[in-house]
Amino acid sequence: MISIDDQFILAAAPNTDAAKNGRGLVLKNKFVALHHSEDHTLLFGHCQGSGRTPYLCSADFAAPDRPVYRCTCPSRQFPCKHSLGLMYAFAEGKGFTAADVPEELAAKREKAAARVEKKKAEVAPPRKVDKSALAKKIKAQLDGIDLLERLAQDLVRLGIGNMNAKTARELEEHGKQLGNAYLPGAQTALRNYSKLFYSADGDELTAAGRESVYSEALDQVGRLHALVGKGRVYLQRRLEDPELAPETGTSIAAWLGHAWQLRELKDAGLVEEDVELVQLTFNSYDDRARREFVDTGVWMHLGNGRIHVTQNYRPYHAVKYIKSDDSFFQVARIRELCIYPGELNSRVRWEGMLARPIEPKDLETIRRHGRDDFAVIIKEVKSHLKGPLADKYPIFALNYRRIGTVGSRLVVEDAQGERLVMTDAGVAEEPRSSHLLSLLPKPYLGGQTLIARFRHDLDTRKLEVKPLSIVAKTDIVRLTL
Repeated sequence: MISIDDQFILAAAPNTDAAKNGRGLVLKNKFVALHHSEDHTLLFGHCQGSGRTPYLCSADFAAPDRPVYRCTCPSRQFPCKHSLGLMYAFAEGKGFTAADVPEELAAKREKAAARVEKKKAEVAPPRKVDKSALAKKIKAQLDGIDLLERLAQDLVRLGIGNMNAKTARELEEHGKQLGNAYLPGAQTALRNYSKLFYSADGDELTAAGRESVYSEALDQVGRLHALVGKGRVYLQRRLEDPELAPETGTSIAAWLGHAWQLRELKDAGLVEEDVELVQLTFNSYDDRARREFVDTGVWMHLGNGRIHVTQNYRPYHAVKYIKSDDSFFQVARIRELCIYPGELNSRVRWEGMLARPIEPKDLETIRRHGRDDFAVIIKEVKSHLKGPLADKYPIFALNYRRIGTVGSRLVVEDAQGERLVMTDAGVAEEPRSSHLLSLLPKPYLGGQTLIARFRHDLDTRKLEVKPLSIVAKTDIVRLTL
């Protein structure tokens, strides 16, 4: 049996209410029987519900990295509150006795095991490309690129100074055609420009508010033109060669809206085996440009020190059907890690994992992977930001000598005396964090490792960093929860 604690259960729960209700079942003594299988890979029991017959619920750990939860209740949540309550009962040390697995559960387990064995034995057939359908889709995408080019040219003719909330809304209406042209990524890029010109409530910006976004708007226009040029070249190549796989050397496919499947990533060799990750920070926000909630985790690969991100998208119209991600405070042990195309901070995904507690040696590994020379990092970031479609806010681990103030500015300094100014600007959806540094005990402000997001101030032409977390010898202090 794997280790089950409150954190494991919260991570498994579809939402906090389900976890709360599951714990409530234990407190109310609703479980009338609690058992485990002889090999300790299955927890099962009966929980009294609203009807006469108790529900049979279970938590199956035959495949520890991919547990299966079953229950005879009518809930559409997986795991339901009864399975969660079963695990809470186990975590709290309630009396579980060994018993024979009920026939209905045994039959389901056998069928599941047979499916797994069959899948292992099967050789995945080569993917067949419907050339006519693909050509039709790519032509529609190229028409969409032409539309995006016209819209970008109209923006230049109109001028950034003449943009307002009304014209931004009209631009978004025209941009809906990009979604119909199979270019959701391009549609999002257009929204990222238009949303600069109205408030979170959709109201008109003040004159000062409009002026404050001009530099960002100019950068976004350049990004749109780059997307037109690179997108057209990429799509023309795919039209000429229908067998050509999506581009993996750059992120242009994702920019155009290609939704990578795990099988595609594996077929392209974008996978690593037996990986351990530690989450450094987590944030969940409402992305108005994409019209969905986004759960973003920042993780470090303990093997090579690379910083990756996980992103869980929950569209407005389907939010109640998609499990949200959450903060994770253990080491994730992953059998197969799929890595999306990209440069710095590539997105990653996996299908199953095991968890173990973070140990001091893991924190030391993170600190060892931190970068010591700020001058070298600054040069690397500047080179990266020259790409018009590059991530504008890359994340690095920085080993610093001290954090303090110079005049009115908060700065972080390396062992050579090189300094970086700290900021709360950048990714608007992330909470402010710099002010929290003054609340930390003094030892955290010297000789530690800072997880920081870089930002290029387009007005001053200088690099700044936003603090996300601090990795000390004994713990990780998260600043953006």
